[in-house]
Amino acid sequence: MKIRNNALAGIALAATAALALTACGSGSSTIPDSADGEVSGEITVYNAQHESLTQEWVDAFTAETGVKVTMRQGSDTEMSNQIIQEGQASPADVFLTENSPAMAQVENAGLFADVDQATIDQVPAEFRPSSNKWTGIAARSTVLVYDKTKLSEDQLPTSMLDLADPEWKGKWAASPSGADFQAIVSALLELKGEAATEEWLTGMKENSKAYKGNSTAMKAVNAGEVDAALIYHYYYYGDQANTGENSNNVRPYYFKNQDPGAFVSVSGGGVLTSSKNAAAAQAFIKFVTGKKGQEVLQKGTSFEYAIAADVPANDKLVPLADLQAPMVDPANLNSARASELMTMAGLL
Repeated sequence: MKIRNNALAGIALAATAALALTACGSGSSTIPDSADGEVSGEITVYNAQHESLTQEWVDAFTAETGVKVTMRQGSDTEMSNQIIQEGQASPADVFLTENSPAMAQVENAGLFADVDQATIDQVPAEFRPSSNKWTGIAARSTVLVYDKTKLSEDQLPTSMLDLADPEWKGKWAASPSGADFQAIVSALLELKGEAATEEWLTGMKENSKAYKGNSTAMKAVNAGEVDAALIYHYYYYGDQANTGENSNNVRPYYFKNQDPGAFVSVSGGGVLTSSKNAAAAQAFIKFVTGKKGQEVLQKGTSFEYAIAADVPANDKLVPLADLQAPMVDPANLNSARASELMTMAGLL
C-alpha cells in the first residue's frame, strides 16, 4: 500500500506497538486498555455505517461480552450534527460512519475521547487519523464503473480530473448529494487545493448527470442511460454477488497512480466523551478493529475492505496494495468547505 508508507513503516518498527501487538495476540478482541476486568452493561451506537454490517458487529460483540448495544441509525452528516448539537448530554457512547469527514467534524468539536492504545496498535497508520482521536474500521475505494458494451478500458480517462474535459460532457454520472461523493471531493480539496477543486466541480456541473445514490447511478450505466459513473467499489461487487441485474453490463475501473480518483475512503469509529460506559465503548471499537470484527468484512457480504488486525480483504476485491491510492490524512478532510464549493458550483 502506498498511502503514508513512511508512517506505516514507523509504526511497524516502533517497539511499543510491537509489544502491544504481541500482548493482544495480533488482533485480539478482548478487554481494552481502559478496563481492568470484564466489560458489562449497555452502550448506544450512533451508526452511519450500513445497518446490516454494524448489526453483524453488534451481534458478535454482544455474544462475546454480554454487553447490550442499542443502535440509532442515520447518515454521516445527520449523526455528526446531532452529536455536536447534543454535546456532553449526548446519549451516544460510540459513533460509526461510512466516511471520515463526519468523524473529523466531531473530532474538531472536541467530542471524542482518546482511543485505547491497544486498538490503535491493531490499525495500520494509513487507515486512521494522525491525531488518533478515532480510528478506521473499514475502507472503500473510488472507482469509475463504465458500460463495457460501449467503452473499452483504453477509452477511459487516465485521471478523475479528465472527467471535467468537454469530451466527457453528458457521459458520466455521480450522486453529488451523498456523503460518499462529498468525501471524494474533500479528498480532492486536500490533494489538489481549492482552485483545482473549484475548476473540477465547474466541469462536473457541465458534464455530469446527477442521480440520488450510488446504486442508482450504477444502475443508470447498466441500463445504457450514461456511459460511466463515479462511485465506490462495493456497490458493484455487492450487486454481482446477488443477481447482477444492475451491473452485468458494467465493469469497475481503478484510476490508481495516486490519482484523486484512486482515493480510499476510511470508515471511522470513535468513543465519545459523553459515554457513560467508556470501558464497554472502547471494547466495542477494539472488537470491530480486531480479528473477529474484521473477519465480518472479509467473509461477509458488505464487500468493504478489511483494514486492521492483519485480516486480508475479501478475495473478490482488488487487493488494497494494488489500488495505488493517494496519501490522505483523514483528519484533514474538510467536508464543510467541500460542501460549500459544491454549492457554489451548483451541484448541491
